[in-house]
Amino acid sequence: MIRHMRAMMMWFSIAVIAMAARGGVVLAQANQACGLVTAAELQSALGGAVTLKAGSLGTAQTCSGETPTATVLVRLFKRTGDPTGKTEQAGIDALRKMGAQVEVKATGGISCMTAAPPAKMAAMGFGTTCTVTIKSPTIAVIEITAKNQKDMVPMEKLRAVAEKMASRL
Repeated sequence: MIRHMRAMMMWFSIAVIAMAARGGVVLAQANQACGLVTAAELQSALGGAVTLKAGSLGTAQTCSGETPTATVLVRLFKRTGDPTGKTEQAGIDALRKMGAQVEVKATGGISCMTAAPPAKMAAMGFGTTCTVTIKSPTIAVIEITAKNQKDMVPMEKLRAVAEKMASRL
């Protein structure tokens, strides 16, 4: 089950984790990723309770959890790579070439994206991600990967959570 969940997260992370994988640095302070969101905020977005657990993914601080229908991953890291966004755009383009339906909206230092894989890849999951770049080079990302398209979190709901995260950076 954990292997399947990691595969789902990796599918959706292609577009947004590239910047962390390309040379992020470990944040000096203790893991603060779980302090960026509250249980009530996540419950509002997910429609159900989730318990979060601190961890790390490469050089990023993480906070993750799951519900019966979705996984949530919050990442916090310092960007040291390409600040132009070309890496992320390449990831989005790759998703589209694979046949995924991708929607992106960016305003005010917060960029949100939904991605639905083609039918033959549906087992990889359906995701909504918001990236907060207001305090760049410190970047915060919240990603929710649903097992079914009907359980996808709407971009607007996750953006509301990302706006609260931005105020806590």
